[in-house]
Amino acid sequence: MQFKYPHDRVVFFSDAVFAIAITLLVIEIKIPTHEQIHELGMGGVLSKLIPLFIAFLISFLVTALFWRWHLIVMHYVKNIDNRLLWLNVWLLLFVALLPFSSGFYSENFSSNWPFFLYCIDLALVGLFTYAITAYVIRKENLTETLGKKQAQWMRLRALITPIVFLSCIPLAILSPMFGRLGFLLIFVFQIIGARYYRNK
Repeated sequence: MQFKYPHDRVVFFSDAVFAIAITLLVIEIKIPTHEQIHELGMGGVLSKLIPLFIAFLISFLVTALFWRWHLIVMHYVKNIDNRLLWLNVWLLLFVALLPFSSGFYSENFSSNWPFFLYCIDLALVGLFTYAITAYVIRKENLTETLGKKQAQWMRLRALITPIVFLSCIPLAILSPMFGRLGFLLIFVFQIIGARYYRNK
């Protein structure tokens, strides 16, 4: 008989990792010293912080989206088996890495390699989110419970984010600006997909 893990403890632990990761994102934004303000002026100091705020905003919003989706998917889980637990652990590994990858990217905003690492980290979070979603749909028979179209949209929605961030890598090689703005496609595709499946 396979051991069933306590549902609430797994969800609470996951929430804690998401909360710590999303809080640590802001640590990379250092408060300017009096010496820096005196040397560069307020405008100069704030302009140097812009890349840090951009990376923070992107990471905060995307992490919040992952957390929200994690809550939705876990709502349908009746019990947590060993496979689901370890899929969740791998997801949290790359969530916990986000403050580093985000900070590395924001400190080297104009360089492509830190941006690639950042995209890979977010894509891995997305891929494990998709793996959890697909497994829960099959394990809890959500195709019958929610309907075929709804289950199909759940899988597709979970797959949008990793595809977008992986696509940002070659896009950044062609155009660094468009590559860095590519994350906006997540919201575009989710809105289009939601409307399409709602009509279905």
